[in-house]
This record gives sequence, C-alpha cells and structure tokens, in this order.
Amino acid sequence: MKKQVLIVNTLLTVMVILFTLSVLGQFAPPPGDESSTAIHADSSIINNWAGQVTVERGLLNAADTSMGKVTHGSASNATGEADHQVVSLGDGGTATYALETPLTDGEGFDFAVYENSFSDDFLELAFVAVSSGGEHFIRFPSVSITQTDQQVGPFETIDATELYNLAGKYRALFGSPFDLAELADSAGVNISEVTHIRIRDVVGSLDDAIATYDSEGNKVNDPWPTDIASGGFDLDAVALINLQGESHSISELTTKTGVYPNPVTDRLTVAHSGQVERVSLISAQGEVLYSVSHPDRKHKIDMSTLQRGVYLIKILAEGKSITKKVVKK
Repeated sequence: MKKQVLIVNTLLTVMVILFTLSVLGQFAPPPGDESSTAIHADSSIINNWAGQVTVERGLLNAADTSMGKVTHGSASNATGEADHQVVSLGDGGTATYALETPLTDGEGFDFAVYENSFSDDFLELAFVAVSSGGEHFIRFPSVSITQTDQQVGPFETIDATELYNLAGKYRALFGSPFDLAELADSAGVNISEVTHIRIRDVVGSLDDAIATYDSEGNKVNDPWPTDIASGGFDLDAVALINLQGESHSISELTTKTGVYPNPVTDRLTVAHSGQVERVSLISAQGEVLYSVSHPDRKHKIDMSTLQRGVYLIKILAEGKSITKKVVKK
C-alpha cells in the first residue's frame, strides 16, 4: 500500500510540473536559468556513471543510404563521466547501456543523458527508452513543438523551451534528466528494476519517408542533414542517480518525511519524525542553494525570492538520503 501511495504521489508531482510548464507557455529553459532542469556533470545528486554500452551506427544521411554510416568516436567514449569525448550515432543510430546495478524509481530524476553541443541552441536530439531485462524497451513520452513548416538546416538552431524529454536538450556537460515515474503505467517495464537504457538519434528530417515523431504525433525537427563523420546525436555519457539497493532505505525514510506545500509560493515546510542530519535545497543544475544541519521537526525554507521552476530537497538521515522534487510557482 505504501508503495502505491508513493507512486501516486510521484505521478501527481510529474503532472504538477507539466501543468506548471504549460501555464508558463514553455518547457524548461537552458542552463543558467534557475527553472532549468539541466543537471551539471559535477552535480551532487549523481551516484555513478553508466559503463557498458553497445553502439549501432546510423546513416550519414537517411535519405541516401549509399553514403554509408557515421564513423566518429568509439563506444568507449560514451562510458564513464561526461568529458567531451563522444561517439556519434548518425541518423537513427542507437546506443544501448547495460547497467551493472539497475536503476529504480526514486525521488526526483533517476538518470540523465549528456550530449556535446557547443551552445544552448544548436541541439541534436535523441529519444530515450528503458528496459527491464534488455529485450522490450519502453520509450519516454517526448514532445517537440518546434515549427514543422521549414526544415531546420545543418547549422541552424532550435529552442530548448520547445522540447520535453528529448536527450540533447542541453549543451555539453549539462544532462537532460529523466524520471522513471513517467513510465509507471507502462506495461512491459518494471520501474523498480531498470537494467538497460537505449538512446536513439532522431532523424530530424521533415520528409514523410524518414521523419520521426514525438509522443503527440509531431515531427521532430532538428538540424538536418548532418552528413559528416560526426553527424547526428553525439553521445557523451549517462549519469545514474537512483540506483537499486537504495530503494528499501529510501522507502523507509520517505514514510517519515514530508515536504509541503508543493507547488510552493514562499515558505516550504520539511517535516520529519526521525533523526535528520541535514536538509539541502538544490537547483536543478545541482547547485546547493541552502543547507542546514539537524533541522527542526517542521523546518521552514524561504523560497520566496527564487525563480519559478523545479528544485530538489535532499534529506539525509542515518547515512541514508532521499531527494524530493518541488515546484516553485
């Protein structure tokens, strides 16, 4: 029963975030804005980095298969922490990670994917899917509201605020985060035991014959064609945040803590019934904005001066920690 309540609460949080973003008229902005969801490679919420990956190269140009496939980089460049070393996937290419320790749906984002863009608006995109077992993959719901009247050219730009749940939304060293709670109702995947992550380059063409589509049926329009050796999505790394093995301690601690109101306008209350050692307020980029040791049982955090957006509350108790997602209105 407790597990069901936690799943429902997480889903409600996701719905609140999407509603808030729709009210604002955009999705999360690039790094540098406090409402960005970008996770910097140095973020304290990262527990590990994915290490075992298999890459299937995509085409230089999906409209002309005779040109062959991309060649830049090697699979090993996409293992370990984000470091600007990449493997290029090409049109429709894939990278599949097999995780040594499975991911589990915890509080907040569960993992993040890093591309190697040099700017906030030259963005090459990819779909992201996960699997429990490595055979059946479920893709995260994604949205692109980039215009589809005109093809985005090879060296043209797109707007991050028009993209949701697409890897490559942020520049180098800033990961695009994903929350397994969004797949809670999807058959064929156990969000408490995700063993594989698959990243597939979008073919950003508007040509009906080769176009790829988001979850709402929109064509995904990104720079195309990029028919060079390093074309398509340039995969740098995958950061792992909520790993299995923490799940039991997280569930126990979660039942002893509460964060409200959420969304919050000014003062946020962090309530607990255990021996909490530290409470921290963290931006979506991983910057610690506020931290207090041994807080009161109903500790209040002033968020009135912060910009609207998504923040994380990290609670540490008895060597265990949970991270709760909070929306600032």
